[in-house]
Amino acid sequence: MTEALQDYPTQLLEVDGIGPVLAVRLIGRCGRPSRFPNADAFANYAGVGLIEVSSGERAIHRLSRGGDRKLNSARHLVAVTQVRMHNSAGRRYYDRKISEGKTHKAAMRCLKRKIASRVWRLMVADERHRSSAARAQPKAA
Repeated sequence: MTEALQDYPTQLLEVDGIGPVLAVRLIGRCGRPSRFPNADAFANYAGVGLIEVSSGERAIHRLSRGGDRKLNSARHLVAVTQVRMHNSAGRRYYDRKISEGKTHKAAMRCLKRKIASRVWRLMVADERHRSSAARAQPKAA
């Protein structure tokens, strides 16, 4: 997997909880990230977009069961790993949500959504960097 990433430079490895295996899985399952108009569309595709399942006056949200389940699984592994890493940004975000009164499940939903946004932004930046580098290289005759 590390060798595959050498041919496909990415910033995903800078995210806590993403190693070579998860980076390749995220890149492979997502394809071209610019096909999603924004982070919300990517989150829906990844299965981390929230769906309201309210009844009466109680407003409840849950994660979508649709989307790419393998991509959602990879995102779940990143979230769980970040929560287990006591000095990660994801753990600090999770702890802040818990202190705000959210349940474990609600805090994990928030963290997964935040991770989806960050991963999408990094993948779009990587794609732009690769395309600009390809345009800058002189074409062989």
